[in-house]
Amino acid sequence: MAAQLKIMNPLSEVEEQVLNPKTVALIESLHDNFENQRRKLLEDREILQKELDDGKFPNFLTQTKDIRESNYVVSPIPEDLQDRRVEITGPPDRKMVINALNSPVKTFMCDFEDSCSPTWKNIIQGHVNVRDAVEESIEFTRESDGKVYRLNDEIATLIIRPRGWHLNEKHVTINDQAISASLFDFAVYLSNNYEALSKKGTGPYFYLPKLENHLEARLWNDVFVHAQNFLNIDRGTIKATVLIETITAAFEMDEIIFELKEHSAGLNCGRWDYIFSFIKKFRNHQNFLLPNRTEVTMERHFLKSYVDLLIRTCHKRNVHAMGGMAAQIPIRGDEEQNQIAMNKVSLDKLREANAGHDGTWIAHPGLSQVAMSAFNQAMGSSSNQIPNKRNDVSVNAQDLIKVPEGNITEDGLRQNIAIGIQYIEAWLSGNGCVPIHNLMEDAATAEISRSQIWQWIHHRAKTTDSNKTITEEYFIKTLEDEMDQLKTARGSEGDYLQPAINLFKEMSTDSEFDEFLTLPAYKHL
Repeated sequence: MAAQLKIMNPLSEVEEQVLNPKTVALIESLHDNFENQRRKLLEDREILQKELDDGKFPNFLTQTKDIRESNYVVSPIPEDLQDRRVEITGPPDRKMVINALNSPVKTFMCDFEDSCSPTWKNIIQGHVNVRDAVEESIEFTRESDGKVYRLNDEIATLIIRPRGWHLNEKHVTINDQAISASLFDFAVYLSNNYEALSKKGTGPYFYLPKLENHLEARLWNDVFVHAQNFLNIDRGTIKATVLIETITAAFEMDEIIFELKEHSAGLNCGRWDYIFSFIKKFRNHQNFLLPNRTEVTMERHFLKSYVDLLIRTCHKRNVHAMGGMAAQIPIRGDEEQNQIAMNKVSLDKLREANAGHDGTWIAHPGLSQVAMSAFNQAMGSSSNQIPNKRNDVSVNAQDLIKVPEGNITEDGLRQNIAIGIQYIEAWLSGNGCVPIHNLMEDAATAEISRSQIWQWIHHRAKTTDSNKTITEEYFIKTLEDEMDQLKTARGSEGDYLQPAINLFKEMSTDSEFDEFLTLPAYKHL
């Protein structure tokens, strides 16, 4: 059946400009050619989960051994992606886009995924914002004082993160079926901006989230080839960095790069989603209980192994190995606590730089200097550390799934409750990136909180400080106490707190595990 695209919401004049006939035609073509394959790959995820539940733990693939042992390298990296030592990330909010591009960093990853609540307004206006940014016509006027925000003469290189394969865009249907959010975000950005990007001497660059294996990377590569042909763009113009943020993808890093080799710009350590994936994939095994989130640091063996393997793999193929997100943000009004936070960021970024990473992520412009200083120390005037091949690294399957020891405490439970509920509350209100306890939380960190509680309840974990069993009853009692304290501190409940409580409680106690909190939450937007 030929695609028949419908937009469920009325469009303003400027929104019609980004959903123009060429863009709609590209979306329809991508849907017709790739939607069935996308759904098949999502079904394969369910099959794999059953195998993991049965004790078939991940390992490096025997059928792709030749790829891992070969000497292939990727196509050359564009000039404006050679130096990525500090990348700032954030949602496609208009003011955020301007401030991020103006930041003293190398690139800006504009995020339609984990830090963006996918209301229709946020998504469609986000695409208007990035189009205006590419055209360098973007402006924002602050209502409170009339301050006008504009782009500087020199700005960071723009990279777009579309939503993951598992997400739909319910406000756009084809043949009465919600379309892939991945294909929608990709098509709208590419179609509206490839010509202007080319004129500026840059290109359409992407970050690809939540991939679980090399076949999902192959699908993206097929999409790239098809879209370039459709729009008459030179093959290989699109460049993409893949986030390795699932435990299964960690075993297929080389294969993922190989599938994308003419479009690859490297891999990234998506640390928070990676921890979430570790919990999620092994959730039904009691011996895979993780301790408090605060104790699951990047120095732990399974995470250090993942980092070292990623750097070695990328550098062998002549592409960038990007570091992860620092959750800390500047703390205004408390210089002592702010200095402690900045020291943590500095140590984290020095660890990444000294390990051989080619760059790192920050969520706030105030961290630019700290992160840049760390990588400048390691890299000097070099654009990257790709010549550092890390041939000292030897990582096996057991290294990647070694469970860290540590404490499970009531305070850890309370922190998970506070973070999870307050994040969902913000997300339901249309804000996908929110500071909580002086940390920048997004969907990935909230997922850790939610999945840990489910795992602790499911396996009746005992607290190490009080020897209490974390039952559903104990969790609910603790949640109610924590929320009472929150309401008292605020002096009010707000419009979205109770729906967030209900959703978090349901997902944490349900006998079946929700693969992503954003899937049931999306029904409320």
